[in-house]
Amino acid sequence: MTTATASRDAAAATTPAPPRPRARLDWRLRFAALSLIWGFSFLLIKVGTDGYAPFQVTLGRLVFGTAVLAAAMAVKRERLPRRARTWGHLTVAAFLLNALPFSLFAYSELTIPSTLAGICNATSPLWGMVLSLVALSEDRPTRVRVAGLGIGFLGVLTVLGAWQGFHGLDATGTAMALLASLSYPIGWIYIRRTLAGSGESHLSLTGAQLLLATGQLAVVTPLFTSVPTRFSLVPVLAIVALGALGTGLAVLIQYGLVAEVGPTTAQMVTYFIPVIATAAGVAVLGESLRWTTPVGAVIVLVGAALTQVKRRS
Repeated sequence: MTTATASRDAAAATTPAPPRPRARLDWRLRFAALSLIWGFSFLLIKVGTDGYAPFQVTLGRLVFGTAVLAAAMAVKRERLPRRARTWGHLTVAAFLLNALPFSLFAYSELTIPSTLAGICNATSPLWGMVLSLVALSEDRPTRVRVAGLGIGFLGVLTVLGAWQGFHGLDATGTAMALLASLSYPIGWIYIRRTLAGSGESHLSLTGAQLLLATGQLAVVTPLFTSVPTRFSLVPVLAIVALGALGTGLAVLIQYGLVAEVGPTTAQMVTYFIPVIATAAGVAVLGESLRWTTPVGAVIVLVGAALTQVKRRS
């Protein structure tokens, strides 16, 4: 053994070994967990509204979701955005992506089953394509995507039983659920046009966005609801789970998936949500299921998938 070699060996013996990278849960397992969390969210909304007003359910959801994001930001030592312009745009985004759709879904489930709300949520990609054709000049349609749009809305009509005159369907509740699903792509297009390249991390922006949405609901809720006279435990637990898991943890999992496997693969979770929401509603809540619901849901998902097919370069 040479002197140089001995020196290197001695140094190696005294130098602490570099820390091993922390093993991460396989992305497929995280994908499945995200699908389950978001799929069960519609059941949790239904249970929450059994004991509390929709605005109260939404406010609780945002409070616990914001708490999870705040904890994640503290662990990663992330700061909230500092520029006033960013906060202004995030105020709009918080309304379109959180306060409005969360409230609409909560109100819709007063009169429609959670299964239908989950399927209405799957129409977001369809609305997104329609809006992108108007708002995003670089997003040109293809025949496949246009066909997907038509197939998707045919699926919506199947779910609603259009040829039966929408018999037994609450029009107001269904309209609210569809408006909630429309609000998401409007919000994402707004963010894309105003906050792209802001220099802030996704965690920082989302934490601020949820904080603002919580503030919006904190103002609205006392104006339209009264303090509950009794506190039901099961609805409270549903609201806590809806916020901490369905809003806070789900966002963290989603961003991790986007960073690891890309947005195209990560957004495929959208197609599993209505399947899980339907299964949960039928199995846990005992909601009835007509044949038009699963058949229409499959048609909606096929159409939504086709609208995401990109033009070959």
